[in-house]
Amino acid sequence: MKNPEILAPAGSMEALNAALRTGADAVYLGGKKYSARNSAANFGNEELKEASFLCHSHGAKLYLAVNTLISDGELADFADYITKAAAAGVDAFIVQDYGASRMIRKLVPDACLHASTQMSVHTVSGAELLKESGFSRVVPARELSAETIAAIAGVDIETEVFVHGALCMSVSGQCYMSAAIGSRSANRGCCGQACRLPFSAVGNREKAALSLKDLSLLEHADELRKIGVDSLKIEGRMKRPEYVAAAVSELKKALDGGVPDMATLRGIFSRGGFTDGYFTGKRQDMFGIREKDDVIAAKDVIPMLHQLYRRERGVFTVNFHVRMLKDMPLQITASAENISVAVSGDIPDIARNAPTDESALSKQLSKLGDTVFIFGTLTAEADDGLFVPAGKLNELRRKLTEELTLKIAEKNTPKYKINDIAIASPRKTRAARIEKLPLRTYCRTMEQALAAAELSQFVIIPEDLADSRLPADKVIIAPPRFIADEAKTISRLKQLRDMGFEHLLCHTLDSVSIGKKLRFKLHGGFTLNIFNSISAESSPTEDIILSPELTAGQISEICCQKPVGALIYGRLPLMLTRNCPIKNEVGCKNCGGYITDRTARRLPVACSGDYVEPLNSDILYMGDRLEELVGIDFGVVMLSDENAEETKSALFMKKPRGNITRGLYYRGVCETK
Repeated sequence: MKNPEILAPAGSMEALNAALRTGADAVYLGGKKYSARNSAANFGNEELKEASFLCHSHGAKLYLAVNTLISDGELADFADYITKAAAAGVDAFIVQDYGASRMIRKLVPDACLHASTQMSVHTVSGAELLKESGFSRVVPARELSAETIAAIAGVDIETEVFVHGALCMSVSGQCYMSAAIGSRSANRGCCGQACRLPFSAVGNREKAALSLKDLSLLEHADELRKIGVDSLKIEGRMKRPEYVAAAVSELKKALDGGVPDMATLRGIFSRGGFTDGYFTGKRQDMFGIREKDDVIAAKDVIPMLHQLYRRERGVFTVNFHVRMLKDMPLQITASAENISVAVSGDIPDIARNAPTDESALSKQLSKLGDTVFIFGTLTAEADDGLFVPAGKLNELRRKLTEELTLKIAEKNTPKYKINDIAIASPRKTRAARIEKLPLRTYCRTMEQALAAAELSQFVIIPEDLADSRLPADKVIIAPPRFIADEAKTISRLKQLRDMGFEHLLCHTLDSVSIGKKLRFKLHGGFTLNIFNSISAESSPTEDIILSPELTAGQISEICCQKPVGALIYGRLPLMLTRNCPIKNEVGCKNCGGYITDRTARRLPVACSGDYVEPLNSDILYMGDRLEELVGIDFGVVMLSDENAEETKSALFMKKPRGNITRGLYYRGVCETK
C-alpha cells in the first residue's frame, strides 16, 4: 500500500531546507501576501522561485497558501500575484475564498486548487461539491472522526488530513474572536490567538478554557494510510526549522513501520503534551497551555535536532557511464530519473604511475557529498594505461550533478497556460435604499420565532424547531453549523422539504451541497465569509449575508446582482467549537451559560448539542445607523436569549440594554500585506 504524502510547513528558507532534507514529499508555504500566517517570514517573489527550484530538484511538490479572504481593493493585485506564482511553478494553490478560486481558474485554467481547511468542509456532500467546482483536493475540518475521514476519502478527490501541530479551539474559518477583540482577523491572516488568553467558566483568571493541546496523530499514521488519506499535513509555518525536521522525521518513521519518538516531539514544542483530537471520537484530555517545562525541554533538544538537516539528503540514484579512450576527450554521462546529461573533459594523459582504472573512477564519481544524489552504478569504456587527475574528475562530477539537478527540477516544475486577463477592482456603488429595510431574524427558540414572524421578511430557525406553527413560506431552515451526522441531517431536511419548507440557510459548502440535492432555495449565511464582489456573484446561493468583518465602506463597494444582507443586531458568534469550555471546566450540571475573560466580561455560550458557540459579550447594534450600510438589501437580526417582548423590541430597532458594539463596520480588520 502506497504511503500518503508527507506535507511539511515552511515559514522560512531554512525551514524549507529542513523539510526537504528530512524527507518531506511536499511543502506548503505562504508569500508576502494573502497568507493565513502573515507574521511568518514567508517568501517574496524571488524567494518563491528559489523555493520552487529547491522543491522540484528534490522531487517534492510546492503548494502556495493564498488562504485569506480577498477584498475588492485587492483583486487586481491578487491577480498579478497569482500569475507570478504560477510562473514560478507552484504545484497547487491552497484557497479559502471561493471567489479567489474562481479568479485563479480564469487566470490559470490548469492550476491545481486545494480547498483550505478554512472552507470548513466536513461532510461527504461538501467534498463532492468541491470536486464539481474544480478542486483537486479537500482539506477537511480538523474536528472529524476516523469514520468521517474515511467516508470523505472515498470521494473522488484527494484528501489531506492534519496530523501534527497546534489545534485551534474553533473550527477553522469559523472564528471571529481575534477580529472582534482586536481587529486581527484569522480569515485575513492576522490571528492574535486571543483563545490562548485566560477564560473561565467560574472566574478563574489562571484558566485558559479555550486553549487546546497540540494535536498528534503520528501514532495513527498506519490507520490513516489504510483509510486512504492522500496527504498527511504537519502544521507549523510559525515554528522553527528544528520543529519541522523533527516532525517530518518522526512521521516518516511512523509510515515506515517504526515507533515515532513522541518524547522528542514533545520536547521541541507542545502545550502540556499532545491530544489525538477528534480522531477516535473520545475527545478526552484535550485542553492545555504552554508550560514552563515545555519551554525548558525545547532548549535541550534543539541542538540535537539541527543535525537532522545539516546536510543534504540523497533522493535520486544516479548511474554513470565513462568513455575514456586514447587520444579522445574524456566523456562522462550521468543518468537519473530518466534524464541523462553528459560532459566532456580533456584528452586523458598516458599514465606514468598508477593509471585511472574503474576503481579510481568509482572512487571520485561516488563522492556525491552535499547533493540530492546517491551513487548507483558505473560502467566504462576505457583503454588501459590512461590517467585523469582526481581534481579533473571531481570538477566534471560537480558539473554533471549541477546540470542533472537543473534538468530534474525543470522536469518536475509545472508549466501553466497563463491568461492575460485584466481584473479590475469593482468601484460601482449600489443605489441608496429608500424603502424600509426588510429583516431576517435568526431565532434560537420557538417563542422568538413566533414573535418575529409578523415583523420579519423571513425567520431563520434551527431545523429541529420547524413545525406547522410557522408559515413555511416565511421560514428559512438552518441546518447545524457543524454536521456531525450527515445521514441524519439529510433525512431531517428531506422531511422538512416534503412538509413544504423551501428555504435553506447555508453555513458552509456542506449545506450548499445538501440543499442543492434536496432542491431547496439556498440562502448564504455570513459564515460563508463572503468578502468581495467575485465571491458574492459566484456564490451558489440566491442571496448572501456578507462577512461581518467588512467595513461599511467595503460593503458599499460590493457589486452583485443578487440580494446581499448584513448583520445589524445581535451577539456575534465568536467561535464554532465542538469542545465546550464550560463542560470541560465544571461539567454540564454546573453550567452557568457563560465564560468570562481576563477583564471579567461575560461571553454567553450557546449550546447546540454537537457544538457550542461562545458569543460576543456586547450586542451589535446598527439600528440607528442603517443609512450608513449603503447597498444592503436586507438586515439580519441574530437573537440569543431574548424573550418575545425583547424580540419585538429588537425588530423595532430599539437600542438594547447593556453594552453595544458597532462591530467591525467602522474599525475594520487587519490588512493582508
